[in-house]
Amino acid sequence: MAKPFIHESAYVDDGAQIGSDTKVWHFCHVLAGAQIGERCSLGQNVVVMNGVRIGNNVKIQNNVSVYEGVELEDDVFCGPSMVFTNVVNPRAHVSRKKEYKRTVVRRGATIGANATVLCGITLDEYAFIGAGSVVTKDVAAHALMVGVPAKRVGWMCQCGERLPETNPEVCKACGTRYKLEGDRLRRVSK
Repeated sequence: MAKPFIHESAYVDDGAQIGSDTKVWHFCHVLAGAQIGERCSLGQNVVVMNGVRIGNNVKIQNNVSVYEGVELEDDVFCGPSMVFTNVVNPRAHVSRKKEYKRTVVRRGATIGANATVLCGITLDEYAFIGAGSVVTKDVAAHALMVGVPAKRVGWMCQCGERLPETNPEVCKACGTRYKLEGDRLRRVSK
């Protein structure tokens, strides 16, 4: 396995952990206490704060700040300039560091460009957040969410294709099968 690549313009503080084959590109800052897995890519101008945990094979595009309290599991995609928050009611003159809310992005989820994810939320496995959406509540596995505030408008396959509206139980692209159980979709087989 290859050592991580750190661009000469990036800052990686002592105490940060970065896995093999991970690339940290131009003007990034990874703070001490951050944990980044293997085969990740941090695009230009990405900030990863102290205490953040990032899994393997995570892609974080340009201009994203991953604040303390955020956890990204394996295979997560964060689109360009998407936003995480970590405090519900920020004020410049009031310290809220003890009030950070935990935000979890589960395996395989995608967050589109310029989307905003409010703190204290879980995006379940393979959720798909459309560009520019504002996520204000937990998101079910495989849910396709768009708008302000984001609402579910469909379901997404693990392969990244939108499932048919009339029968979301079989992906036409890869054949993966799902079972619709009320407002939840569960993978049953490939």
